[in-house]
Amino acid sequence: MALPTVTARARVLAVGLIGPGRVGSALLDQLRAAQPRLARAGLELKLCGVAASRRMWLDADDPELNGRFGGAQTWRPGNLDEFAAHVRGDGDRHAMLIDCSASDAVASRYPEWLATGLHVVTPNKLAGSGPLWRLQAIRAACGSGARFRYEATVCAGLPVVQTLRDLLDTGDELLAVEGMFSGTLAWLCHRHDGSRPFSTLVREAHALGYTEPDPRDDLSGLDVARKLVILAREAGWSLSLEDVDVESLVPRALAALPAEQAMEHLHLLDAPMARQVARAQTQGSVLRHVASLDAKGHARVRLAVLPAAHPFAHSRLTDNIVQFTTHRYRDNPMLVQGPGAGPEVTAAGVFGDLLRIAESLEVR
Repeated sequence: MALPTVTARARVLAVGLIGPGRVGSALLDQLRAAQPRLARAGLELKLCGVAASRRMWLDADDPELNGRFGGAQTWRPGNLDEFAAHVRGDGDRHAMLIDCSASDAVASRYPEWLATGLHVVTPNKLAGSGPLWRLQAIRAACGSGARFRYEATVCAGLPVVQTLRDLLDTGDELLAVEGMFSGTLAWLCHRHDGSRPFSTLVREAHALGYTEPDPRDDLSGLDVARKLVILAREAGWSLSLEDVDVESLVPRALAALPAEQAMEHLHLLDAPMARQVARAQTQGSVLRHVASLDAKGHARVRLAVLPAAHPFAHSRLTDNIVQFTTHRYRDNPMLVQGPGAGPEVTAAGVFGDLLRIAESLEVR
């Protein structure tokens, strides 16, 4: 990523972070570590505060902020209006809000923030995959000159959205997208060879931190569907989540249980998944969790049986992989592959978006 050219006066970018969870905390660490290097390149990052779900910190540039947010006494009750106003300041600097929450309520505030000139960067998928009218309002609000970037909503730190944007902006035509968009489901499919019950693998993935607190959130395929909707909309299709044909891996009996009982009944996954892997092995093939979008805008998320020669059959354990078939890349589709999960790589994707916006800032 190219950095701003060194100038006599530094560009100043005020930053407010919403959501100091795993990704948000990793991003704070990365921002702190990069501040001296960025300052030498002419960009001054000014951390103005952090907002959690009920509390916020508005003291600027406390070097202990990331380590103290759990017990600091300078937290105050959360108020997103006050938080945004504090980060924006008196208008003499560039300002950005980074939303690392998974809150729909926070995503609903993007249009008003952008309209006031605040840049917005996020890994929150709810803005890009939620109601279409809201995404249209977000894009319209960017007419103020503020920028909205969301690379980390699809495959964490991998350059998937930017790659698609570059293809389209240079006049290429998207014909199809196919991919493995879940590191969790990629890991489970790689490990599931019939030698151990599928539920055992799910519990192992849960213990390793690969799954959501409720593994059904991964196994349902809904998160993958959201990523597919984001890419479809980037390509110009007015796709909504309800338009995606999602084949959940969660049996109805397991889906109906309260969250606190779900882990005790994961064995309900075993019989159907054993049948799936046996079917694949009989054909000399492999099971992979695949999302696809064709040229007509038809979208599907499913567990697929793929031949052993398929590119997805040879991805690494938790890799995400996205295949773009376009007019230029019709005979040999373009692949983007690599780690697509984890707080550090997701935070790096957010950081990359911050730097892309910073490149275009003038000195104030």
